Amino acid sequence: MVNLEVKYMGLTLSNPVIAASSGLTSSVEKIKQIEKAGAGAVVLKSLFEEQINFEAGSMMTGHGYPEAEDYILNYTKNNSVEEYLSLIEEVKKSVSIPVIASINCVSSKDWVGFAKKIEEAGADGIELNVYFLPYDRNAPSSKYEDIYFDLALKVKKTVTIPVSMKLGNHFTNIVSVIEKLRGIGINGVVVFNRFYEPDIDVEKMKMVSAEVFSSPSDLRHTLRWVAIISGKVPGIDISASTGVHTGDGVIKQLLAGAQTVQVCSVLYKHGTGEISKMVNRLEDWMKIRNFKSVGDFRGKMNYSKIADPAVYERSQFMKFFSSIH
Repeated sequence: MVNLEVKYMGLTLSNPVIAASSGLTSSVEKIKQIEKAGAGAVVLKSLFEEQINFEAGSMMTGHGYPEAEDYILNYTKNNSVEEYLSLIEEVKKSVSIPVIASINCVSSKDWVGFAKKIEEAGADGIELNVYFLPYDRNAPSSKYEDIYFDLALKVKKTVTIPVSMKLGNHFTNIVSVIEKLRGIGINGVVVFNRFYEPDIDVEKMKMVSAEVFSSPSDLRHTLRWVAIISGKVPGIDISASTGVHTGDGVIKQLLAGAQTVQVCSVLYKHGTGEISKMVNRLEDWMKIRNFKSVGDFRGKMNYSKIADPAVYERSQFMKFFSSIH
């Protein structure tokens, strides 16, 4: 008998497969299905700061009445927040797996107080989802990194439940960023976020959205950094995201050092039943190799454990293609 139980951010999960924040985690009924499929935890659909501000802006009169505009902004924000808090409360009553709330924000203003309300509503943890484009040519990278650190510090001072940060892969030195987040007290990091990407329809000459779902090949980029972070930044949990489409993908990320994996695109493509397939594949693989628990093999192939860590450092194809003419 194998034990699939894992610890993530201090929370106990029956297995390491987490349903990531998405439209599939936006209602009680959908989350019940996810629990039934065997997920170890769920991250609720994010409440977007930008969306709330956009909705409020669309309601503005534009006639120069600041009091009215303040009322509209506050009403829209409070209404959205209350709906989200109600979702947390209802989900916690309906499922037994850990429920992690998600805040998608670009600033610390107002959202720190919201984090406290999330805790009071009963969420088991918070995932901070922060992203903005660093397109100011006159701004040093530290200016943008400080936004992450400022938000992390203020939220950690406000709540007692565990907090993770979902990060993109565009940092100059992500290992350094995660080390600083660990020092602030952030309990875990999710690597990596999948962001909206624009494309151009050349026939209609208009902007369109690129493919929104990940593919199994996206796993490789995440795998490298999970292994490096796991080996170089002890004391912070890692949840691997983007490109996990199979049970083998789960196993690879655990071997690289992840505590958990987050799945999304594969559930949209093939249904929540894919969670059961992943969990069963992990269990069967462990039985064949006589691993009694996930801790028996987790991180065995991270940067600090393998004989040749340079395989994770290599960035050029020269070794493989130098003989091809």
